Amino acid sequence: MTCSELPKVLVSACLLGQPVRYDGRASGHPDVLQAWQAAGRVVPLCPEVAGGLPTPRPPAEIPGGQGGAVLDGQAQVLTVTGEDVSDAFLAGAQRALALVRRHGIRVAVLKSGSPSCGNRLTYDGTFSGVKVPGEGVTTALLRREGVLVFSELELDEAQQALAGLST
Repeated sequence: MTCSELPKVLVSACLLGQPVRYDGRASGHPDVLQAWQAAGRVVPLCPEVAGGLPTPRPPAEIPGGQGGAVLDGQAQVLTVTGEDVSDAFLAGAQRALALVRRHGIRVAVLKSGSPSCGNRLTYDGTFSGVKVPGEGVTTALLRREGVLVFSELELDEAQQALAGLST
């Protein structure tokens, strides 16, 4: 199998060293992601920036922590000052979905805890640092499409999922 035939993986741009987080910083660049990027397997995206938000930007959270509720119009993504930024989060999730469809992506590695990308825990919307079981808006949409979403804390599992697609 050539590199061009290897399954692509959607990866949060902040995990690739791009300074796109809300605070204008990156989140690191794990070795396995570097190897995937060198092999041409990575499709990078920051859904929040893709949705039109600036960097840096005010922190945002989902009251209740459920990205699926935002997709269904039952919750909002709010900044620490109370501004509703749901439309930008929804637009970014749609951009991610478009990339997934264009590249046939079935595995994503997205930033843990993020109101866009979190896959197991998100902040509860009180800006107090409390996390609750939940997922970000982009993760919820991608899962509805059948994409397996992992965080940077689950790279072994992501590698196993990709290996299963490569055989």
